[in-house]
Amino acid sequence: MKLFQSVCLILFVSIQALIAEIPIANEPDQRVQIEGKGWRLEKAVIKDTDRPRILLIGDSILSGYARHVIKKLKGKAYVDIWVNPYHQSEGLNKILALVLSEGPYDLVHFNVGLHGWQEGRIKEGTFVPLTKDYVKVIRSVAPKAKLIWANSTPVTVKNNVKELDPEINPTIIEHNRMADSVMKEMGVPINDFYSVLDKNRSLAKGDRFHWTGPAYSLLGEMVVNSAAREILSKP
Repeated sequence: MKLFQSVCLILFVSIQALIAEIPIANEPDQRVQIEGKGWRLEKAVIKDTDRPRILLIGDSILSGYARHVIKKLKGKAYVDIWVNPYHQSEGLNKILALVLSEGPYDLVHFNVGLHGWQEGRIKEGTFVPLTKDYVKVIRSVAPKAKLIWANSTPVTVKNNVKELDPEINPTIIEHNRMADSVMKEMGVPINDFYSVLDKNRSLAKGDRFHWTGPAYSLLGEMVVNSAAREILSKP
């Protein structure tokens, strides 16, 4: 058992090192930084191999609601989180396969969004095919996993949470629209994070991108309910 754990640790460290070396992991834009919590792949300690495993994928928004999910699902499921600054790209899809190899997972709840709003970052005409390929990678590496897509959250005007950012938010809406069409075509359920927080803009943090604890609790509860529906209520 100790030998097995040692081998798993070596593989995990190796994957972390490979991820860290990918150039697209660097996010120079201070407006969407991780708020000091760090980009990371964080794994639960497995003690019961019969318990379901969940992988949550997202950006700094995931850092906000991850603890809520982990706490609520304690004793019911193991939750791994991959908090990253990536956007749709061929490089991301290669990294994704490495991360999924840390499974097997019963549920993959994923989002790719806020870091692709800058003009030219995602080449024109590639958002849809790259997003489709992302889903295909999950289904290829984790064929037994249930999938749930979470769309990207609203971007508010700095220090004015009642208004949506006129520069960035239209791109978020368009990317969500394209992603939603991909998920519907590929039969992936959608957690509409955008609409939930758009109705609760007063819970925004005021830095354009991030949110307060009550907002993250709303998102976390959506994820918990999804897990209950997709894998935890099964006989």
